[in-house]
Amino acid sequence: MKKIITFTTLLILTLSSAFARGTYQEPADFLNEVFANKVPVAKKMWLTGKIREAAKKILQHKPSQLRVRYWQQGTRSVWILNEIGKEQPITAGIIINNGKIERIKVLIFRESRGDEIRHPFFVKQFSQASLNKELQLDHAIDGISGATLSVRALTKLSRLALYLSQNIKS
Repeated sequence: MKKIITFTTLLILTLSSAFARGTYQEPADFLNEVFANKVPVAKKMWLTGKIREAAKKILQHKPSQLRVRYWQQGTRSVWILNEIGKEQPITAGIIINNGKIERIKVLIFRESRGDEIRHPFFVKQFSQASLNKELQLDHAIDGISGATLSVRALTKLSRLALYLSQNIKS
């Protein structure tokens, strides 16, 4: 009986970590959804000078890219960004409108744990968040037990998208 319980427990743990990983929405599909199938031409922001320094402060490491693509229509900008959770990148789509987060969505999750960050109960906390002078969100984000690093990664991405959107040149 102990062997059956042990085997069942191991099987459940293995399957639950396998299901955590996944592509929940392709970035192109996210863009089509946001822009009602009329996706504007992608623009590029170079991460140099003060922008690179601020990105480094937000991410707590040097940005891995020299430039970031974004899509803009009116006062809305959309950023598809990556940040390491524990060991693997998490890809998120972040919509900024008038300096506030309109919506954030986990598009691709590659970690074995922490995928709870993709659920509406968690991401809705970011809605209408903005950036303060210290480059922090203007309100607290509640964590998720067992997903601390994933929560931190998504919080960093939201802060980065807000900062980058403030630096779009007309």
